[in-house]
Amino acid sequence: MNLATFIPLVAIHKHEEIALIGGQVRAPHASSSELAGNSVLDGMMQGYPLTLDKFLEHAAKWHPRAEVVMSDGENGVRRISYQEAESRCRRLSAALIRKGIRPGDRVATLAWNSVNHFEALYGIIGLGAACHTLNPRLTADQLADMLRQSEARLLFASADLLPLASRVAELNPDPIEIVCMEHGEYRGGGRPVSLDDLIADAPGPAKWGDFDENSPSGLCFTSGTTGAPKGVSYTHRSSFLHTLRMLQAEQMALTRHDRVLAAVPMFHANAWGLPFAAPAVGARLILPGRDNDGASLARLISGEGVTVGVGVPTIWLGMADHLEATGDTVPTLERVIVGGSALPAALMERIERILGCKVQTSWGMTELSPSGSLASMADPDRAAERSGRPAIGVDLLLKDADGQVLAEQRDSEGHLFVRGAAVIERYYGQTERATDADGWFATGDLARIDRDGNLLITGRAKDLIKSGGEWINPAEIEAIVGSLPEVALAAVIGRPSDRWGERPLLVVSLNEGASISDEQLRDALRGKIASWWLPDTIVRVDAMPLAATGKIDKMRLRSEYGSR
Repeated sequence: MNLATFIPLVAIHKHEEIALIGGQVRAPHASSSELAGNSVLDGMMQGYPLTLDKFLEHAAKWHPRAEVVMSDGENGVRRISYQEAESRCRRLSAALIRKGIRPGDRVATLAWNSVNHFEALYGIIGLGAACHTLNPRLTADQLADMLRQSEARLLFASADLLPLASRVAELNPDPIEIVCMEHGEYRGGGRPVSLDDLIADAPGPAKWGDFDENSPSGLCFTSGTTGAPKGVSYTHRSSFLHTLRMLQAEQMALTRHDRVLAAVPMFHANAWGLPFAAPAVGARLILPGRDNDGASLARLISGEGVTVGVGVPTIWLGMADHLEATGDTVPTLERVIVGGSALPAALMERIERILGCKVQTSWGMTELSPSGSLASMADPDRAAERSGRPAIGVDLLLKDADGQVLAEQRDSEGHLFVRGAAVIERYYGQTERATDADGWFATGDLARIDRDGNLLITGRAKDLIKSGGEWINPAEIEAIVGSLPEVALAAVIGRPSDRWGERPLLVVSLNEGASISDEQLRDALRGKIASWWLPDTIVRVDAMPLAATGKIDKMRLRSEYGSR
């Protein structure tokens, strides 16, 4: 007998030990039946962690001259190739490591869609830290509360947002270092260093991807059903799989020939994943900065030959207004992908007619990374109210109000639940799962699924108002207005809006003998809520309608005041 028969062998592959037993090669997971006979060692595939840095690495190697482009206002555009971007982002990662940032840390951004924001994103996630994107439309108090939760100690901010960033830092109990996105802004004298300075002073390019694919890559706060902001943590694996799903032929279907305008903000669910999807296929990624008005977008689309635009309906309606007024055209634009709020059929027709492109409707939410379903451009019966079918990797389920699965999942209205590889399981900082025992997440939406599998959102089970793709929490407005001495009761409901999907309407009843103007009511809200939360319409009632429980009867308010 050969002595080698008794010597265990260790495979080259990590964590996989191979032993010779009875003259037969076997892996440690071999069954007893395999040991009894002639066992065959299974082959193995390479380990390939699904980390997001690989998208930019791929683009730099295989699409090196494809570009990330941003509008720079009156200065025209700024552009950088994927090859140049990867080099700069690796150096930024090295600079962050030298500052003490480690895998698992959170680094915040308060910025518009720009090349700098793109670089900050990859510089952060490339080293294994998580990019905590902050919404500049929120108040300093709200942003400071989110930073306290994430414990980020470094904040990248656009130059025009430095005053807000400074205010947020002042409100935070722990020191926060601010980095200005734009080169040369506010140097010296205790002013923030610039992103370009960090890259220039970096010791060299950092090694990327040396961390687990389940590591957190991003953090985005959204208003939950209780009204308090809730953090949604994305992982490298979840966003990688989300990207592959979005690139399918019946989803976003991007190719290297596309020039993609990301008119949806990077601070909102990673701009719907476009900073990953575009480099994954070598498409040109075009970022509008903070200029999302119709004239600016039309100029950018024409100048860069944009083929695909992505954003909420308000964006495209604004551009339709501009084109209609000026007679300009955007002939390269082939389609726009819309989501965030319902799109009436008449508005879909107007966008397609004036922009000369097709509209692709979708449904999603921050907790879904964010895509849930997307209408296929191949469907001959595309319609505004349909949000398409879910792609492989995400599944939908309808339940009744008691949480029981509907026996008939087609052509029945129910509460919409979802699960999948890029769907939330637990909110940031919370111990309780956000899903039920079977892994289904309650979206808070009411929906129907037609016979062909198309999703139709019919309403929301909760009181939250979705305006321009962003949530408004009525409870926060009601608490402020209700605390005024002149006000007896206050309620906020959503009213349909062609431009925004929904807008808040404030209903108040005053104490006897009291008087207060509409402007004074709005003044009480200013600075305490985001400006775009301010109610457009205020209705006064002699007596607030109450349900049997003594609570305000919002169903009756919606019936009387919720329509246009």
